[in-house]
Parts: sequence; C-alpha cells; structure tokens
Amino acid sequence: MDVTYKSVTPEIVKELENIVGKENVSTRLADLDQHANDQGVYPAHRADALVWAKTTEQVSEVMMIAHRERIPVTAWGAGTSLEGNPIPAFGGIQISFEHLNKIIQVHADDFQVTVQPGIGYKDLNTQLTRYGLFFAPDPGANASIGGMLANNAAGIRTVKYGATRDNVLRMVVVLADGRILHLGSRSIKQSSGYDLVHLIIGSEGTLGLITEATLKLAPIPEHFSAAIASFNDVSAAIEAVVAVRGSGLEPAALEFLDAITIRAISENDLLNLPAKPTVLMEFHAAHHDQLQGTLENVKEICNESGCVHFFSTTNQSERMKLWHARHHTLETIVRDHPGQKVANSDVAVPISAYPELIDFIEITRLEKGVIAYSFGHAGDGNIHVLYAYGNDDEYKAAREMNAMVVLKAISLGGTATGEHGIGLGKKQFMQSEHGQALDVMQSIKQTLDPHWILNPGKIFPG
Repeated sequence: MDVTYKSVTPEIVKELENIVGKENVSTRLADLDQHANDQGVYPAHRADALVWAKTTEQVSEVMMIAHRERIPVTAWGAGTSLEGNPIPAFGGIQISFEHLNKIIQVHADDFQVTVQPGIGYKDLNTQLTRYGLFFAPDPGANASIGGMLANNAAGIRTVKYGATRDNVLRMVVVLADGRILHLGSRSIKQSSGYDLVHLIIGSEGTLGLITEATLKLAPIPEHFSAAIASFNDVSAAIEAVVAVRGSGLEPAALEFLDAITIRAISENDLLNLPAKPTVLMEFHAAHHDQLQGTLENVKEICNESGCVHFFSTTNQSERMKLWHARHHTLETIVRDHPGQKVANSDVAVPISAYPELIDFIEITRLEKGVIAYSFGHAGDGNIHVLYAYGNDDEYKAAREMNAMVVLKAISLGGTATGEHGIGLGKKQFMQSEHGQALDVMQSIKQTLDPHWILNPGKIFPG
C-alpha cells in the first residue's frame, strides 16, 4: 500500500489543544522520547505530538482531524509490549490513554466490570478484591487493559480462563474517521450480527481505538496451590503436561521452563531446584481437602512420566516465591547478561507438537551458538524464547534463529505469535502463516481505515 502522510503542523497542535486542553498536548522531546519505544528491542521513533485524551469524544475529535489531514495515529497504553506494537513508526499523533484509567462500573452480580482502557491490569485486580472477583488473563506485567485488548494478551492462566479475547463482552471503539461504535453487549450469550468485538481485539490499534470495555470476571478462589516437577528430558516433561491436562484436574497454570532458564531463576531466587526441564503448575479449589487430593494426583501423574524431583505447597508465601521467580524470568535473564541486550519472542503450537518444537529450539541454539532461553505456557502450547546478544553478529544469529523457530512453529500447525502480537517484529511471517487470508485482512483494513492512518507499519508486511 503506497500512502503519503502529513506531519503535525503548529496549526494542528492548536486544534488538538482546543480539544483536550493545552496541558494535555506535548511536543516536548522528553515526553515524545518517553513514549517512543516499548520494552522490546526495536529502535525508538518519536511521534510529532503526544495527546493525553480523557474521554471517548476527545479521541473521536482527534481522529477526525487525523483522518481529514491524513496524519498517522498510534495508541499508547503502558508500553509493556515486546514487538514494537505502540511505536509511532511514521510519527504523527500519539494518543495516550494513561488518563482514561477508571473503573466505570462493577457489575458484581453479573461477574463483570466496565473499565476505561488506561487502567493497569494489576491495578484493576487490586480494586476488584473488595468484591471477591478478579480479571483472569495475566500478562505478568501491569499492562493496560487497552493494550491487553489490542494484543489479545494471554499469560499463565490461559489454560483455565482463556486469553483476553475470551473474557470481553462489549467495547466502545473509535474508528479512523472518528465514528464511535458500541460493539457487543453485556449479555453472556450473543449471536446478533457480525462479531466486531473479536475483530477489533488483537488488531493492535490498526482498525480502531478502544475507549471502553466490559470484561468478564471470575470469583477469587478460596484456596491456591503450586507444584513444581523436574524431568530428565523435555519429552518426559511435556508428557506430564499432556497427562495433567487430560486428567480433569483443571490446572489454573501449567508452565514449562527449560534447563538453563530454571538454573537462572533458581540461582537468583534461591529456589534450590535442579537444572532440568521443569513444569510449574497452579491449582484452585473451594476446599483445602480437595486441593490436597489434587496435588496427590498430580504427583502420581508426574512420577509416571519420569519425574525426578517434585515439590508442592498450599503455603501462600512458598507459592508466591515460586511465581515471583517465574514472573521475573525476563528481568533475571537481563541481569545475568550485563552489557548485552535480551530480545523476547514467542510462538505457539498444538500441545502434541510442543516436544518437537522445544527439541528444535535446543538443537538450533547449539548449532548456531546462540544464547537462548525457552519457557512458556505449555498448557496451551505457547513458548517464549529469549535471545541474549552483545554485538551485531550475535544479533544477526539470534534473528536468524528466531526466524527458523517461527517458521517451524507455523509448519507444525502453529502461529508466529501466541500473545505478543505482530507489531514490527513478526509482520514478515504473516504471508507464510495466513496466505490469501492476509489479503482479506488488508481489505478489512482498507474498509475501516481507508487512509491507513491507524498504527501504520504494523501487522502488514511492506
């Protein structure tokens, strides 16, 4: 798509100030630089102007200007993404949702909450505790809800509660021309018309900007447990994963960590775990005795799969210590490689293909001499690969290996990204994964955003 964009002129800045107030528009380099890159490794790029919106109507009016002038617009939530998703690659206007961060209404009897997109995931759940409810998808970081919706974020609890997409009922969305759409409803069952809610979710701000959402909630479980099992090889570990999933025990989390990853977090968090392929699990229950019985069954399943070390606990401090180590895996690996950069990529495959993918990652890592760590949400076939590199040659080798891993995942019936989104980093694989369906995606984009002003440079190759 050949598109020409316009820059933000002083006159446009004045128009933006008239909409949101002078104090909510910035062209200061310090502000622009702060919003120029996410937590990935892609080069930063500044917008021309940063706008802090406070209402849906303000977002609509900003989009009307951008549409009229053909100025690119990129949304900003919390900047915790990893594939360059919110980087304003073509400059233009960046709309920050940091001030659209409120809970609009808790519908406790319906197990729902209506929120603005700028509220953080952890902040939302902190406020929901008073109702005994929580929003289940867990990306690890305090990502904004809007960012989670835009990327269809998932995380450790996906195996039980589903990804973000599975926990959204309705949304308010502003289109590229400023039209405000109310999509979906608060009814659990919906079969009226096209499912535009799920079209927008995962579109990374390329089809519309989400300004409000009603989310499904779950009751906070009465009792939690954690279990960790080590195995001599990956095949045995994944055999246990499949057996646990098929047992009817309903794990809330089912994570895999390779030997070098478990060594890193064990040493950092003093866990005293063997450096072997490891499965980390969590279970929820209404009664303690039920939980204890579940853990006994899990231990038996793991032992039958060749477990060489097993530990389980219902003690909350012990459980939190394990999950703290898991949630801070990236930070631990970064600390272990001072002076180097660490790139985080992810793919997903059917669970039956998981052992083949992990073996491929290990073989490729050794053949190419790349420092690579593997861990992820084995319960739903998702794996993260972290690449550490210190110079251009190492970076090139890491990129080559990442491409090989992505194409291998696609060949196994999987996807280029399970939860990070496409952004800047994965768009080169879209044709391989989607074929002619990519043409249909471009047609939808053209219909909803004819000037291609919403988050240009993302998702589509070229």
